Amino acid sequence: MSIPNYQIYIMSIQVYGIPNCGTCKKAFNWLEDNAVTYEFINTKENPPTHEMIEKWVNSLGFQPLRNTSGQSYRALGEVRNNWTNKEWIEAFAKDAMLLKRPLFVKDGTAVLVGFKTEVIREKLGLSTS
Repeated sequence: MSIPNYQIYIMSIQVYGIPNCGTCKKAFNWLEDNAVTYEFINTKENPPTHEMIEKWVNSLGFQPLRNTSGQSYRALGEVRNNWTNKEWIEAFAKDAMLLKRPLFVKDGTAVLVGFKTEVIREKLGLSTS
């Protein structure tokens, strides 16, 4: 009797943010309470690369990625209101504090920014049972 050769697929989830962010803490607690394995990447210590940010903007657009409540965002002035994707990618790459937190990446693709309990299951592809 032969044993079937099954390929096991393990979902990879990374959460980008900073440890002292209140929204990130809520997300970490939810992930742990729901037994979701994830890798935390501190964007202050390990800023994302230009290439990663470009992929995130291509997946989600620049608007949801903007941390509009931070000092870095306000310091940009009104000129930011007319920026293109390319200009936002450059800005995010220069200052990771411009990125809204937390940012969820599943299997290499940005799927969600911010934390909302009503959408996280769907965006991470988790079962509802």
